[in-house]
Amino acid sequence: MILLRRTSSMTEFILLGLTNDPELQILLFILFSLVYIITILGNIGMLVVITRDPHLQTAMYFFLRHLSFVDLCYSTVIVPKTLIDFLSERKVISFLGCAVQMFFFVGMGASEGLILALMSYDRYVAICNPLLYTNVMTNKICIHLVTSAYIGGFLNSLIQTASTFSLSFCRSNQITHFFCDIPPLLKLSCSDISLNEILLFVFCGSIQVGTLLIILISYAYILCSILRMRSAEGRHKAFNTCASHFLCVTLFYGTVIFMYMRPSSRYTLNQDRVASVFYTVIIPMLNPMIYSLRNKDVKEALRKVISRKVNIFT
Repeated sequence: MILLRRTSSMTEFILLGLTNDPELQILLFILFSLVYIITILGNIGMLVVITRDPHLQTAMYFFLRHLSFVDLCYSTVIVPKTLIDFLSERKVISFLGCAVQMFFFVGMGASEGLILALMSYDRYVAICNPLLYTNVMTNKICIHLVTSAYIGGFLNSLIQTASTFSLSFCRSNQITHFFCDIPPLLKLSCSDISLNEILLFVFCGSIQVGTLLIILISYAYILCSILRMRSAEGRHKAFNTCASHFLCVTLFYGTVIFMYMRPSSRYTLNQDRVASVFYTVIIPMLNPMIYSLRNKDVKEALRKVISRKVNIFT
């Protein structure tokens, strides 16, 4: 567990949320509830389908299974508390609760970026070096790669959370956000946050830039390989295997770069709250939908599971 050195007398924070309008809060509660239900069903569905279908026991689907797991946890860290706050008059989170929420949120977010990079590398090997694929992407190597992604993500989270909650918070206890994120908490500190900003830029930046470079380089090689293919059917199949992943990468990195890769002088907390909804609530719902709707193997496996359940009840 993270060791926190509380240098102020603050014991709780107040989350200002997305809006103060009671009617709009009810509407958002309904919308967020529907999205969260779809997120749970979609990601658990992907986990079950990939685990049970013997045809999906490859490196590609191994990484996809972990992406679904991360999305499920990622959303669960934020959304249930947000739903409670929509119906609460006083939106309070304890000092420790805030730290725990940030730790898992940042850890899962960084792990997701690393897993997306691993998925792009997997596609690179499959398309550019198909004859070596089974030797390179073995089960043992995949487990090591995913374990490294989790370790890297949560090590970054440990550093960010410990450094943030070692600050003194004496200006206010009102967080201009609907969850405990790093930038709005830094705004509340009366300590010197220059080191925190450097850590945020160096560690989060190195993970995001590093993984994005891996993805871009992988897709550059993939594109060159696809363009060299003589068969139109082969090119179409190769494009299809990459399209879902590339769409997920675009959605994830587009919002993350907007949120975290800007100078602190350009942060607009109200604007960031809206952007945060996209990557904490919407993207975990969209990822399983993108893969299930665009992937023929997943659709076929899902159809088998559904037909098997229907046969049981009939």
